[in-house]
Amino acid sequence: MKRIGDFAAVWKKLGTQFLPFADAATEDLPLGRLLRLSLFQVTVGMAMVLLVGTLNRVMIVELGVSTTFVACVVALPLIFAPLRALIGFRSDNHRSYLGWKRVPYIWMGTMSQFGGLAILPFALLILSGDTTGPAWIGEVAAGLAFLLVGAGLQTAQTAGLALATDLSTEAARPKVVALMHVMLLVGMAAASFVFSFALKNFSELRLIQVIQGAAVTTMALNLIALWKQEARDPSRTRHAEVRPSFFETWRAFSANRNAKRFLVTVALGTAAFNMQDIVLEPYGGEILHLGVGETSALTALLALGALAAFGLAARLLQRGTDACRIAAIGLIAGLPAFAAVGLAAPMDSPMLFRCGTLMIGFGGGLFAIGTLTAAMSLEKAGRTGLALGAWGAAQATSAGIAIAGGGALRDFITGLADNGVLGPAVVGPAAGYSAVYQSELALLFMTLIAIGPLVRRPVSTAHATDPTTPNTYGMAQPLG
Repeated sequence: MKRIGDFAAVWKKLGTQFLPFADAATEDLPLGRLLRLSLFQVTVGMAMVLLVGTLNRVMIVELGVSTTFVACVVALPLIFAPLRALIGFRSDNHRSYLGWKRVPYIWMGTMSQFGGLAILPFALLILSGDTTGPAWIGEVAAGLAFLLVGAGLQTAQTAGLALATDLSTEAARPKVVALMHVMLLVGMAAASFVFSFALKNFSELRLIQVIQGAAVTTMALNLIALWKQEARDPSRTRHAEVRPSFFETWRAFSANRNAKRFLVTVALGTAAFNMQDIVLEPYGGEILHLGVGETSALTALLALGALAAFGLAARLLQRGTDACRIAAIGLIAGLPAFAAVGLAAPMDSPMLFRCGTLMIGFGGGLFAIGTLTAAMSLEKAGRTGLALGAWGAAQATSAGIAIAGGGALRDFITGLADNGVLGPAVVGPAAGYSAVYQSELALLFMTLIAIGPLVRRPVSTAHATDPTTPNTYGMAQPLG
């Protein structure tokens, strides 16, 4: 028995060492309940892989849809992205006789995701040309489907992260939110592998079955995630309580200059790492001649790289490394990564392409966890949803613009190259993809310039007053 007890003690120690966010659980929020709550992030990751990864490649390569149109459709959720701050604010101040603040928004987001995924197969049938209906109906239906899924996942994610912070203690809150982001990447990696296996022998019928399966899985997992998570408390949501104005709260929130610089940094860095999302799989299929299953696995490489980055970031944070410095390291790691992907075409090297993709995930992961951790200092009492919504709005808006811009830039440069405008040395479809990756390199340098002053500032006075408290989860200077 003593040997079993010693083994259990060693295993417990190893668990927290190699699973950096395993100690996010508390007595009031055990690990099982926390992992169950995080299932909503798994469905968000699955939807992102389906929309940005698998479907954009299928629509461009197999269905022959214009890259510009696909880029604009994938970027349609941008319409709702700036509303994430409003969604978070409304969930902070929700009026309800049932006593729930976050659950209604997560449920509405889930229903929106399910509705969009239900419409999508019919849109693809029309776009494929297998029906007699006009093509514009398929384009409109595809746009509506992408819009509903995007709006749903943004609503569910904003309210879900706010609920996670509500349920956690102040000390464990950054680790809980970081664990939620890890589960997003786990969902992306798992969905990417499943889609890659299911679409290995590609057919339009199989694609429709995959989309339908994703819709049912989304509904089931989100129901499990929500079950008995938020306690009903009608006193918090009574209609008679005076609610602050959103614009007044936002003005107070954004009055700090450092907060503005931070959000600009998040937007630039997100654009740098996400512009290639719309062209990554088409690049592998059109230029390097990879199959649908092989290109679907690229998203898994991105997610695995990001997961490795999260493990490294957790160790650095525990040692007191500044969160913005970690984000800057991620930006630097992205420089050789994008260079490798860009060089994969002239060197005709799928392996270099995959290595570069893995490194993009690693650099993007470091940047994400660094800015996510730093964003926690934006949070004030009663403004959890607003703070996380502002961070998410900056990310989603920038990603949407970058995705649409990446597709349009690829088409524009490819058209110039095909017409000989760029000279005899720059010809073929690879020119358009190369322009996208070169633009991302420029954005990385711009983000490094923006983040510099945040990294250089002295440590938080909240930590400086107590030398025994490590600067584990704060920014170099408080943002609030």
